[in-house]
Amino acid sequence: MEFNYTENQRMIADMIRDFGAKHIKPKMMEWDESQEFPVEVFKKLGELGLMGVLVPTEYGGSGFGYLEYVTAIAELSKIDGSIGLSIAAHNSLCTGHILQFGNEAQKKQYLPKLATAEWIGAWGLTEPNTGSDAGNMRTVAVQDGDYYVINGAKNFITHGKTGNVAVVIVRTGDVGDSHGMTAFIIEKGTPGFSAGRKEDKLGMRASETTELIFEDCRVHKDQILGKVGEGFIQAMKVLDGGRISIAALSLGIAQGAFEAALAYSQERQQFNKSISSFQGISFKLADMATEIEAASLLTYQAADMKNRGLNVNKESAMAKLYASEVSVRVANEGVQIFGGYGFTKDYPAEKYYRDAKLCTIGEGTSEIQKLVISRAILK
Repeated sequence: MEFNYTENQRMIADMIRDFGAKHIKPKMMEWDESQEFPVEVFKKLGELGLMGVLVPTEYGGSGFGYLEYVTAIAELSKIDGSIGLSIAAHNSLCTGHILQFGNEAQKKQYLPKLATAEWIGAWGLTEPNTGSDAGNMRTVAVQDGDYYVINGAKNFITHGKTGNVAVVIVRTGDVGDSHGMTAFIIEKGTPGFSAGRKEDKLGMRASETTELIFEDCRVHKDQILGKVGEGFIQAMKVLDGGRISIAALSLGIAQGAFEAALAYSQERQQFNKSISSFQGISFKLADMATEIEAASLLTYQAADMKNRGLNVNKESAMAKLYASEVSVRVANEGVQIFGGYGFTKDYPAEKYYRDAKLCTIGEGTSEIQKLVISRAILK
């Protein structure tokens, strides 16, 4: 298989490099220090069509496929993982869920706003006491005529405070029943729906992460995505695509960390020669480059299969698992190559190192990916 960039991918990559140099690099460390979510950057990305990469043009999106989508996330993540993460969450989760399971009225109402970044999207599955055990969620919706009254909380929600609309999966049936959960579209400003505590994070600090709180929140039945009881099944299908985006995020961070380490190793002099000439460093670079190439192939294979409408349950999990672990290893070696400077904020290595770890946790931990893969191969 050969996954050379198409003309569209080259155009996207060039556009993002130019955009990043002007609008992201100058302020990204300020955002990181203050944990500021730079909404204005995402509005500009919306103007470029990057907030609705997969959304058909009839709904205001770019109408691209997963190869272009992977390219966009990877190129943004080479610059700043926080921006890549928020792009992935907005596109794959909130927007992707409505695109995949919304009715025509819901698509027409929400997709144009999300695809242009007029609205920022959030998605809520995880809860404080369940994590990967989504089947035991405690956020409950009880029907009251044409409305459902929701009580409970979600946590680790990207754009939980700033988001204008959230797709939230809540319990409408028995605990442990995979057909006992339902997905709702809930707009910001709905009485009883609010953001809770903002997380103080190790990395990805410019990507906002908060709680969502529901206190007698009344949501009309027209806001249900699909049918009652389909929420968990929908979420698992959404995550199949979402894992490709996190693989792309991981790939971009790894590439960024590698390129920074490679450049530094060629500039840094020790014993009157560049440190890249020493086998201890050159072998590290060889391992990093090889693992990145393998992660890239897994990621683009999953993206290609998704484009063709094939089941990517196993392949997306493999891509996410391997690319995220590679991202951590490459970022770690990057710090090592920078030496003492890698431990300071004057150089980029430490940020890649902090950002990379989230990739092995978000949208299913590495352990959950192994569970998905093992189930697939043991059928």
